[in-house]
Amino acid sequence: MRRVLELARKGRTSPNPMVGAVLVKNGRVVGEGYHHKAGLPHGEIEALRRAGKKARGADLYVNLEPCCHFGKTPPCTEAIISAGVKKVIVGMRDPNRVVSGKGFRQLKKNGIRVMTGTLRKECERLNEVFMKFVRTGNPFVVLKTAISLDGKIATRSGESQWITGPKAREKVHQIRNEIDAIVVGAGTVVKDNPFLTTRLRKKSAVVKHPVRVILDNQFLAPLKSNVFKNAETQRVLYATGRKLPVSRRKELTRRGVDILILKEKNGGVDLRHLLQALGERDITSVLIEGGAEVNASALEAGIVDKVLIFVAPILIGGKDAPGPLGGKGIRRLASAFKIKNMTVNQIGNDLMIEGYI
Repeated sequence: MRRVLELARKGRTSPNPMVGAVLVKNGRVVGEGYHHKAGLPHGEIEALRRAGKKARGADLYVNLEPCCHFGKTPPCTEAIISAGVKKVIVGMRDPNRVVSGKGFRQLKKNGIRVMTGTLRKECERLNEVFMKFVRTGNPFVVLKTAISLDGKIATRSGESQWITGPKAREKVHQIRNEIDAIVVGAGTVVKDNPFLTTRLRKKSAVVKHPVRVILDNQFLAPLKSNVFKNAETQRVLYATGRKLPVSRRKELTRRGVDILILKEKNGGVDLRHLLQALGERDITSVLIEGGAEVNASALEAGIVDKVLIFVAPILIGGKDAPGPLGGKGIRRLASAFKIKNMTVNQIGNDLMIEGYI
């Protein structure tokens, strides 16, 4: 099953789940496969094709319950039954109500033994994005920030490039390569003029640029900013309110930028409405790389699922140097946002802290 998960991680499957499959017969692997991309064969089908006749009487290991319905591809359960597989070992049940439990029942009905729950937690974490999306229709949200050891995201003059080292920044670009969309506020656009692209050192890597989502309720982002360039090749969504000036709308449209007119809340874009709009566009995962105000708004709106904090071994100091969360903050410690299932890893000289709200 660990090999299955290793294979599954190779796919870029959004909005589908990541699925790997391994066929074993007489203690030997006879076929392997994984789901490469939405619309292409699922991992089970690829493994069965590679195994050929050796699949008959074999055991199939797969991280997610095999599908039993026609979508962009035929049902995997029918292929498994036709191939003569003897036993199926599965990590987790499919949370999609179209499939959930039905795939297992179809396999058992045809005399195939089914064993579930192998490395279940690892399998659920692998597809945490898919699980949230099919259950709620909203994307999985990761809030990422980089801070000094004393909790600052910039100096008192606003300098923030670069707090973390090159290996930590490379890790962020690896994450961008896996995420569907990246969200920033207009303040970040004004201050840093970022491109929000994926830049990987490994030249052989397949690069996927995330959809760029710009929050701009006050129409502050300059239209010549880097984030509005190349909208034809890297999609840009401009999230704003109903008072968007006609001239700005026309110029953004001319540049190929898609405009999202959203509800307003507390003087800004309603972030819950934003998630709903992104989910309707099959965007299953979002990385928030905003400043302190966007970070605070996202947490207060209750849309954040996971936090990713890079901590650099430097001290900045200064009462006017900003921290990662703006807004009014809390009055009592009992109201603090609590992090669970936290892990800490060293990336170069920096620490990467990962946890769930």
